[in-house]
Amino acid sequence: MYQTKIAGLGKYVPENIVTNDDLSKLMDTNDEWITERTGIKERRHIKKGDDNTTATMGVKAAKIALERSGISKDDIDLIVFATLSPDYYFPGCGVQVQEMLEIDTCPALDVRNQCSGFVYAISVADQFIKTGMYRNVLVIGSENHSGGLDFTTRGRSVSVIFGDGAGAAVLTRSDHNGEGILSTHLHSEGKHALELSLKGPSTNHWVPEIIAENPQGDDIPYYPYMNGQFVFKNAVQRFSEVINEGLKANGLEVSDIDMLIPHQANLRISQFIQQKFRLTDDKVYNNIQRYGNTTAASIPIALTEAWEEGKIKEGDTVVLAAFGSGFTWGSAIIKW
Repeated sequence: MYQTKIAGLGKYVPENIVTNDDLSKLMDTNDEWITERTGIKERRHIKKGDDNTTATMGVKAAKIALERSGISKDDIDLIVFATLSPDYYFPGCGVQVQEMLEIDTCPALDVRNQCSGFVYAISVADQFIKTGMYRNVLVIGSENHSGGLDFTTRGRSVSVIFGDGAGAAVLTRSDHNGEGILSTHLHSEGKHALELSLKGPSTNHWVPEIIAENPQGDDIPYYPYMNGQFVFKNAVQRFSEVINEGLKANGLEVSDIDMLIPHQANLRISQFIQQKFRLTDDKVYNNIQRYGNTTAASIPIALTEAWEEGKIKEGDTVVLAAFGSGFTWGSAIIKW
């Protein structure tokens, strides 16, 4: 079995900054209300005409990751693209990236695990590399939330949380035991699937039916729904479990963590986990204050920034952890 290491990281976020005060002009909310509940001060949103889509943002992040890795795009053996907001219902964004990067006919697959998407995608890539099937894998997490949010008072509990952006990692084979991705751990609990969901349009409730119904009020199927308190309660439990699972699998203690990169779901969740594990501020990286929740893009954006800022060094033990719709959750333990 080979080892998998991260050879390059990249991120991209739209230039358009949307502050809490900006949102207060669209709905009944304010900076204090949003900050107290989420920790978010601003987020990035695509603007119509700026040429940004889920796929194109992923390409921009991927180009940076490839350049930093020193690995040619022509040496990429597989593309794994994580998103809940693809450009099209089908095909997926993976093949769009393959075309935009002008990579020959390498396989491309899409991962639909929402906030846990990047951890799931990393795990998929890791298995292909570990078994010797592929040498170099491009993993992308990218989201365009702003195009599908309800920016009225009706949707404020969800719409203030999410932002747009992309992050990417180039994974490559290593022959050195004890470095790179040590293990990944994935879970799901489908009985809670509808507690954080977007139910329509779907093949069971397709566009013509929705148009004919002309839905009104609070139950509009094409806007996201979130049972916030229930999600928070489950998130803090599963974050803790899956981090401990990863540490135990590798004979590590909490004191061995040099950097925890949690999915940027809500600053209050991250702070809860930090306090529970008694980690100091320099061992947890949060940027939700600036970007909001970018779902599958949140971990690669945060991981890239932490590395760029010199907060992750060679030999560090880095823990990635995520929880989200599905419910799905997972962790990855990495020796940098």
